[in-house]
Amino acid sequence: MIWNVTAGILIPFLGTALGAGMVFLLKKEMNELLQKALLGFASGVMIAASVWSLLIPAIEMAEEKGIITWMPAAAGFMGGILFLLVLDSIIPHLHLEKNRSEGVPSRLKKTTKLVLAVTLHNIPEGMAVGVTFAGLMAGNELISLSGALALSFGIAIQNFPEGAIISMPLKSEGMSKPKAFLYGALSGIVEPAAAVLTILLMEVMEPVLPYLLSFAAGAMIYVVVEELIPETQSGKHTNLGIVGVAVGFVLMMIMDVALG
Repeated sequence: MIWNVTAGILIPFLGTALGAGMVFLLKKEMNELLQKALLGFASGVMIAASVWSLLIPAIEMAEEKGIITWMPAAAGFMGGILFLLVLDSIIPHLHLEKNRSEGVPSRLKKTTKLVLAVTLHNIPEGMAVGVTFAGLMAGNELISLSGALALSFGIAIQNFPEGAIISMPLKSEGMSKPKAFLYGALSGIVEPAAAVLTILLMEVMEPVLPYLLSFAAGAMIYVVVEELIPETQSGKHTNLGIVGVAVGFVLMMIMDVALG
């Protein structure tokens, strides 16, 4: 079990690192249309994971515990939204193709703020993986190893373009390839860290697992709505972002249903 959990925690980080490694293979900054398609794909994966891997199990667990079925899902979801809203207001960060920083005023470098922007929305993904594997280790019948690994692989797939999207612009701004790769890869280190912290608190959290699953779902949806979807619609109009959302959503849904 311990090896499966370790692999499940590290798989999403590996996706980010592999994406960041594209800085060694691509000579120029990633094509804008491809970037929009990949952002849309990431959005679709996160939306599907929020529903099938987090919200639906939370509702089923509530029913099993004799709780009002919709209460943990609703309360946890809104809690996740509020949590990311607060972090988004506090942590200084800068989104791609934006000139104005968000969060509290700071003298941090632009590159640091770009990395913080990606790191910020990696937190709920790490929590989602951690909560799922915590439930698996606790012996919850509604969470299977294959379903937990499907979530890890799904997040890893959507992390791949994120790693590239953070490392490529850094290289274009004059940063060396190894350093740009390091920044891109490290932006995803918060995921295994958040997952490990969640698992360590397993005994405390197991009774409120439905709320925590929904909390992670709310945080992930916040990232999709606040950042990913708007970036697919910025600049020159294209429908590739929408196509990416559809492909990512269906792929993650199939993985979760087939393996879960």
